[in-house]
Amino acid sequence: MTASSRPIGAFDSGVGGLSVLRALRAQLPAEDIIYFADQAHVPYGPRGLDEVRRFSEAIARYLIAQGAKLIVIPCNTASAAALKPLRQQYPDLPIVGMEPAVKPAAEHTESGVVGVLATPTTFEGELYASVVERFAQGVTVLQDACPGLVEEIEAGRANGPQARRILEAALQPMLGSGMDTVVLGCTHYPFAFDTIRDIVGPAVRLVDPAPAVARRVESLLAEGGLAAASGVGATRERGVTRYMTSGDPAAMQQRVHELLGEDAVVERVDWLAGEIHPQMNTDKHR
Repeated sequence: MTASSRPIGAFDSGVGGLSVLRALRAQLPAEDIIYFADQAHVPYGPRGLDEVRRFSEAIARYLIAQGAKLIVIPCNTASAAALKPLRQQYPDLPIVGMEPAVKPAAEHTESGVVGVLATPTTFEGELYASVVERFAQGVTVLQDACPGLVEEIEAGRANGPQARRILEAALQPMLGSGMDTVVLGCTHYPFAFDTIRDIVGPAVRLVDPAPAVARRVESLLAEGGLAAASGVGATRERGVTRYMTSGDPAAMQQRVHELLGEDAVVERVDWLAGEIHPQMNTDKHR
């Protein structure tokens, strides 16, 4: 297998990273991608940084063993916990993480008030603090962890009544403080876009970093000579996405269908002594 034909590896605690996967496939249609959902441990947000780092390091080892040429962490919580240590451990492997898009929000706000929706672990991480310190000088940054929202989205209720109650509790006080820009600082939250838009109205800007992440991945693949062949003369026009979960494959398959409109084959893997192993008996679900 040539370097360019190897897959991109991506992981999240659950289905949130599918919002970034969607952008990756739009930007890089010829690339094969392995998407790993650690649904045995979802949500990551309330867990401590050390625990999420251990999960992330084990998943990265597994994706590298599967041949990943680049790793994307489409999870703000896992990026906060593990992006720096993973880059230290694998200095020759391109690794792209997420950070709440405070910089573009601060650049575009007219009221000087920005809201950030993210998880507790994201807010506690050095990455978030650094972004706010570097790019939000002179801007009021309001934040809310939206407790319970990730669980609603994982359950297929991204725009249901409970998700709406959670988002109203987070957003209405921000609106009352003059917020005109909302940062979606968790990759799950774009799937509640319609509810968020309905609450904040058409005048408030919603910032989703997924397209920027996809462009960064494209740039790194090109720089490293790792991009899959595409266009005239290529053996195929569209790559293959391989889905894995440490949770329930049937539930993951249903979420992929609901969120991406795709009928997926989902492989089940198991955690054993802190490492990931394919399930030995029924390892795939259609």
